[in-house]
Amino acid sequence: MAKKRLGFALIGCGTIAPWHMQAIERVEGAELVAVSDLRAERARKAGEEYGVDWYTDYKQVLQRDDVDAVSVLTPSGVRKEIVIAAAAARKHVIVEKPIEVTLERTDAMIKACREAGVKLAVIFQNRFLPGIRKIKESVDTGQFGRLILGDAYVKWYRTQEYYDSGGWRGTWKYDGGGALMNQSIHTIDLLLWVMGPVRSVSAKTATLAHTNIEVEDVAVATLKFTNGSLGVIEGSTALYPGFPHRLEIHGEKGSAILQGEQIVFWDLKDGERLETPFPRKKEEAPGGQADPTRIGTEGHYLQIKDFVEAIREGREPQVNGEEGRRTVELITAIYESAKTGKEVTIKP
Repeated sequence: MAKKRLGFALIGCGTIAPWHMQAIERVEGAELVAVSDLRAERARKAGEEYGVDWYTDYKQVLQRDDVDAVSVLTPSGVRKEIVIAAAAARKHVIVEKPIEVTLERTDAMIKACREAGVKLAVIFQNRFLPGIRKIKESVDTGQFGRLILGDAYVKWYRTQEYYDSGGWRGTWKYDGGGALMNQSIHTIDLLLWVMGPVRSVSAKTATLAHTNIEVEDVAVATLKFTNGSLGVIEGSTALYPGFPHRLEIHGEKGSAILQGEQIVFWDLKDGERLETPFPRKKEEAPGGQADPTRIGTEGHYLQIKDFVEAIREGREPQVNGEEGRRTVELITAIYESAKTGKEVTIKP
């Protein structure tokens, strides 16, 4: 008989932690029971706010019998060891994007969770929102016909203070990259979800507006998808004042444009034409184009709800480890192309 509730623990209590805590609190059958962070003051603050035990060593969290699942919210480049330890302790795992910073480290995490028989999910909460789901369903049912062009534009802005706020930000080892791996990755995930896998990529990257960072703050890539369609990715954290992310999907029978969370253009030859944006805009949050703390909470709630249901039903989460791997594969190929000046082919 399934337990009446699943006990969650947070590993990492940084910027994104409140979104996970609020989502867990909302999900029926889930309960936050512990938090941990290397910084005692952050762990204490989160623990006291939600009335749960707090730790500075995540291994103590993994020893608790009442912890069934962990949200891993640490800097990207240190997650492998944590996830492998969690899998060994038979804890289900949900990690923030990106899953890790290299394919080698990512694959080790996926393998550990598979072998331990625990679920692994990767936060790409935008997949759960109604605008993109309408586009995905319509493409999959053939309403757009043959896909021709798919573009992702993430023209965001981050201050120098943002990068200076943590020693890991803007580093290859811990952040895995810049505007692409950290910010644009959500929209890149949506592009891959709708358009399918990429066969090859050519790219340029640069660091033009920030100092004391190792990674790019602007990037442009051209893509060839395995279905023969083409695409473009533009990503930046250097474009003041920051603009809503934009996804464009074009097929032989129609086009759609998603801006932020809304479809702002929709026209099908043999179907509907959008007259007003869908869905109607909520005032919940303006978006993360200039401030990473100004994102909505609904996506995290829906994805963590799916994660809990996947554990209970014995199925895969909608965004499992392999799905999370796809963005790392593409973005690291973009970096390779930018470094070598050559087109990079992605193995099927």
